[in-house]
Amino acid sequence: MTPVPSAIEEWLHSCIRCGNCKYVFKEYSPSCPSGESFNFETYFASGRLWIAHGIRNGELDWDSSLIDPIFACTTCGACEVQCLAPHRENILEVIEELRALAVKELGPLPEHRKFAERIGENHNPYGAPHHSRELAKAHNLPLSASVVYFIGCTSNYREEEIRDSTISLLKKAGVDFTIVDEYCCGSPLLRTGQLSLTSALAEHNQKVIEATGAQRVVTSCSGCYRTLARDYSRMGIKLNAEIMHISQYIRELLRSGRLAAHSIPHRIQVTYHDPCHLGRHMNEYDAPRDVLQQLPITFTEISTEDGIRENAWCCGAGGGCKSAYPDWSRETARIRLNHAQRTGAGVLVSSCPFCKRVLSDAQENDSVEILDLSELVDRLT
Repeated sequence: MTPVPSAIEEWLHSCIRCGNCKYVFKEYSPSCPSGESFNFETYFASGRLWIAHGIRNGELDWDSSLIDPIFACTTCGACEVQCLAPHRENILEVIEELRALAVKELGPLPEHRKFAERIGENHNPYGAPHHSRELAKAHNLPLSASVVYFIGCTSNYREEEIRDSTISLLKKAGVDFTIVDEYCCGSPLLRTGQLSLTSALAEHNQKVIEATGAQRVVTSCSGCYRTLARDYSRMGIKLNAEIMHISQYIRELLRSGRLAAHSIPHRIQVTYHDPCHLGRHMNEYDAPRDVLQQLPITFTEISTEDGIRENAWCCGAGGGCKSAYPDWSRETARIRLNHAQRTGAGVLVSSCPFCKRVLSDAQENDSVEILDLSELVDRLT
């Protein structure tokens, strides 16, 4: 494996502690769910970088008081967007490296340890019976195809409607696709500092994908998309295929006419939530919106004051926070639900199974229907 340079050594000195990471630039509204909720400097990116500085220089000793400031972060990347320093694109690298050091010195959080144990036993963080290739057989999918649908663990074992809708629309479009014997992409472990299994997971997925001869890999999960497209290459794993998020692929299918939206008697009003891993991590904001614009709906954006695109408020699910800090995760999701409700839309769409799950869990009165983009497209095509 190609060694990954130390982000702490390379970028830590760039933080000038200006405080811009705490707020949306010009709007001066909160951008960091962790800092805003816990209301203490160490829970902002600047505070976490200062912890890393203290650890590196021997000014801080490892102890349990550092755990929450290091891990109560959704790694949403809002801090990187707001940062004006040269290291702005490397803040999350520093935080994730700090987490890996914390795991080495103090061990993982109990809830995060379960991810690794379950992935080691069942190849997914939920501990569900592994069934990816059995699913392919059930749908009579070939061993070789031009497209691999990489389902992702949450779509495969918790939000199955996303998986089933994606398979349905790929079949409608006549796509030559298959499903491989996929293992967890490794994102839950990478985000929680547990690195020991990640290379083996990447190597397995590389092997089974390349065995299909596919030119493209399409994934439902924004986290999988980021991991396959960015993290694998940093680990020295190169997939000989184009990595696409399902929103990008659906846009292509609609534009080419392979998928076509049908007319409906009453247009529903839809709003959209930007997933952090798709938006800030991978700079993809347009594909989901382009898809929505081609559907027989009325699309209403969440207000700029509440945050869209690079300034979107996080759903609260990422970075292992839904499992380790469930109350705060739900609190963060409720804020985003309020943003969506203020649009008057009856449907809130996102394009990540983690977003759908935490937003659904946080909703108390079912005032908004929460769907993944693939579910909406499958319903309207």
